[in-house]
Amino acid sequence: MEKEKSESGILDTICEDIKRHGKISDENFDRLTAIFGSRFIKAWRIVHDNRVKKYIFKPSGRVVWIVVGRERDYLVMPDAGFCSCDDFYFHVMSRKAYLCYHLIGQRIAEVLGKYDVIEESDELFDFLMKEWKTVMS
Repeated sequence: MEKEKSESGILDTICEDIKRHGKISDENFDRLTAIFGSRFIKAWRIVHDNRVKKYIFKPSGRVVWIVVGRERDYLVMPDAGFCSCDDFYFHVMSRKAYLCYHLIGQRIAEVLGKYDVIEESDELFDFLMKEWKTVMS
């Protein structure tokens, strides 16, 4: 539990710094690599490859974050600390890790403003959620 707090807290602190400066410093890049290892490298690749999507449904304003994966799309719920990926189920749920790389990537993409915004009508919300959830099972 202590490691979870420290990983999340450090990510929060670094994200605040990234937001303040509009970029990730070499020092923060190195810190994230030291803390998260390959999870951060994969997360950075997600950000660099512009694979984070923010769906905004109108007129409700509901927001859904998606990370486009190599094989499928992943539903990411940053406020709940949830991702639909296998890593989340096998490592985060069993406390072997505290954040999957999709959650890390979404967070960094959000503070850098490096994501695509896709606006859809509320009528498509249920259909798209069903699609994203079907992929999860």
